[in-house]
Amino acid sequence: MPDTTDSMSYQVADDLRAVRAFVTERALALGLPAGRIDLLTLAVSELTTNTLQHTTGGGHIRVWAENGRVVCDVVDQGAARPFGRAMPSAEAVRGRGLAIVERICDAVYTAAVPGGTLVRICLNL
Repeated sequence: MPDTTDSMSYQVADDLRAVRAFVTERALALGLPAGRIDLLTLAVSELTTNTLQHTTGGGHIRVWAENGRVVCDVVDQGAARPFGRAMPSAEAVRGRGLAIVERICDAVYTAAVPGGTLVRICLNL
């Protein structure tokens, strides 16, 4: 289970740079290869951007390694997210974020938690 040094909160769009830096640094320290770090950082950026666009109150991130994977939880006050979606058409203006997350992560899980939703993404080491 992660410890508190492996987590951070975010509230506003100006926090996204710090979120990306935090995820990159944690993944590097946990041994994720550089190309996989970029994928994890992109996935977390998509999820946290969705938090700030579609919910109130910001969110919380935890990153740790477990069973040969880097695991990242993104928790916010939003409703459950529908996964298993098709990629929107090239003409669509929005709606690709969650589809991208599903395609670049080795596993994606979601669960209701008190006061919101947890999205857990995993990348194999």
